[in-house]
Amino acid sequence: MKRILMVAITALALTVPQLARASDEQEVVDDAATAVQRLSTSSGLAANARDLLHRARGVMIVPTLVKGGFIFGGQGGTGVLLSRDPKTGSWSYPAFYAMGAGSFGLQIGLEVSKIMLIIMNDKALNAVMRSEFKIGAEAGIAVVTLGGGAEASTTAAGGADIYALAESAGLFGGIAIQGGVIKPRLEQDHNYYGPKVTAQDIVLRRAAKNPAAENLRTVLYQVAGR
Repeated sequence: MKRILMVAITALALTVPQLARASDEQEVVDDAATAVQRLSTSSGLAANARDLLHRARGVMIVPTLVKGGFIFGGQGGTGVLLSRDPKTGSWSYPAFYAMGAGSFGLQIGLEVSKIMLIIMNDKALNAVMRSEFKIGAEAGIAVVTLGGGAEASTTAAGGADIYALAESAGLFGGIAIQGGVIKPRLEQDHNYYGPKVTAQDIVLRRAAKNPAAENLRTVLYQVAGR
């Protein structure tokens, strides 16, 4: 009896950390769904966001990009990357990525931003999926930031490879993603889907699934349409 009890306790001890890690990833996925809804309904951006997502090859969503500091500042957050099937309009399951950047200056305060990178072609999608992608520095990849109102209306037809939408709040009063670095987070992919799963398995080959991400896929499908 004691042996059975000890085995059960050991199994529980091993399972709880795994559930906690999975919960962390699920929070990012759920927040990403909320960010898509928010960014695709914001005044001045809604029509452009929906049109771009309808034509997109993929999307990266960073629901919480935090920037803060004094003198030395930095920004970073965890997001998800999904691909879109141009024939069916369906979205892959999300792979986890980190976005980070550094800056220097007289910076006092804290800013939290929602970021959505709408990826328009295979060239840009493959570039983003590499081990390290630097926004604005990759040769042959044009990145355009969409603002509100007239700016969004004019830039959406500019033929960029990636369109960046952002909503920011805080003392910095804006966010610059140029120079930001995007890297895959394999540990989180493994936590969410199982060991040995790669971002390519999830996004390109669509060989990994997690039913808990269905809401995010549904939200993207509803926003983008066929």
